[in-house]
Amino acid sequence: MSIKATHPPDTPLYPIREVSRLTGVNSVTLRAWERRYGLIRPKRTPKGHRLYAQDDITRIERILQWLNRGVPVSQVVDLLDQPETVEAPTPNAGDWISQRQQLQLAIEALDLPRLEALYYQSLALYPLSTAVSELWQPVILALEAKWTIQPDILARRTLEAFLRSQVGTRLHYANQATRGPLLLLTAMPDDQGPLWVLMVALMASEQGYRIQMFDHTLPLEALPQAVTRLHASMVLLTSGQRESDSYIHTALPNAAEALSVPLGICGEVARLRDSELRDSPVHTLGDELPQAIARLRPLLRESGVL
Repeated sequence: MSIKATHPPDTPLYPIREVSRLTGVNSVTLRAWERRYGLIRPKRTPKGHRLYAQDDITRIERILQWLNRGVPVSQVVDLLDQPETVEAPTPNAGDWISQRQQLQLAIEALDLPRLEALYYQSLALYPLSTAVSELWQPVILALEAKWTIQPDILARRTLEAFLRSQVGTRLHYANQATRGPLLLLTAMPDDQGPLWVLMVALMASEQGYRIQMFDHTLPLEALPQAVTRLHASMVLLTSGQRESDSYIHTALPNAAEALSVPLGICGEVARLRDSELRDSPVHTLGDELPQAIARLRPLLRESGVL
């Protein structure tokens, strides 16, 4: 591994906040990459403040490319100096499986200190989209499949309470810091709880949207008033379930027609019902949450909201 710790004196240098803005990687993650894995080595001022050269920024972009290909951060250091054409290791060669097992065990054991540690570790080491797509979403899918056969209401409610607290705190401060479009976010009737709502809220907030989140299902007939009174730019519904035929075929399209803003769905329901809603006024955004959130801005532009 060859990481340059110093740069020529005439090299432009950037503070961590500017590098975070340019790369989309928050400062906590940049520090974790440096301290824990030695992925980057910025220059330091006499007072210890980090300064990054363009080479460092390029390296950060390479790190993101590998992470977005599903490579665990622990393996990235060995790949950074390889040619761009090198194939990403297969998932079985990485430690995502181990991380998912650890997270699932902590949830099922109701081990809140361990759960908290894994939560903060995942958000510190990875961009949020990677943490959600590679760790949290697969674990929630696995748990929901297991709970369908062997219900564990205590584990579910404990996880919901934990995420509600963590995500709620982030949303509170994020909503104050941005003037982005407001998303009205709620679950569909057959969903078992707010897990998908919380994951979607976390992803959307990170992308600069303000979030009005409802733990419990908001009736479809209440959506027009909610949009008007909350000045929402879009309604986004989530579910890990298939939902009933009458809801999908009739109630949901009728609700979309009655709204002055777009109505979209994401989560497992979007994958399961995509073909049935393709020609309806309901926008199916997919079950992969990072990609679903990435589709929001073009949709809002197309609808004239932005």
